[in-house]
Order: sequence, then C-alpha cells, then structure tokens
Amino acid sequence: MIASDNRTELTSDAILKWCAEHKIEWHYIAPGKPMQNGLVESFNGRMQDEFLNETLFRKLADARDLIATWVTD
Repeated sequence: MIASDNRTELTSDAILKWCAEHKIEWHYIAPGKPMQNGLVESFNGRMQDEFLNETLFRKLADARDLIATWVTD
C-alpha cells in the first residue's frame, strides 16, 4: 500500500493506472491530517528545508549523487 496526501502529482491517472497494473493499493490520508503519514511528512519536510531549497542540480546524474549523499548523511 502507498499512503499519500491529495496533492495533484499524486492523484494523476497515470499513477493510479500504474498502481492498478501492479496490484498496489493507494490510500489517501485525510485532508489536513499529515500525522496520518507522519514519518514520510517529517522526512519530506527535512529534505526540502535542509537540501532541496539549498541545492542547484545541473544534471540528473548530479542530482542522484547529491541526493544519495544527503540521505546517507
């Protein structure tokens, strides 16, 4: 199962079709209730504040390397 909020990038037909094809259940957390998915929300917030807002990616390979280094740290 994948749990997510209702942001537009997570409600597309392509994502929902992919889930159906791979027999993966999709669960939306209730609007305004980020603590229903607290671990992920916490990680996403830290990653955005500590890394994404401070980093410029020039190429996809560069982004992958920098993200892997940040996650390991």
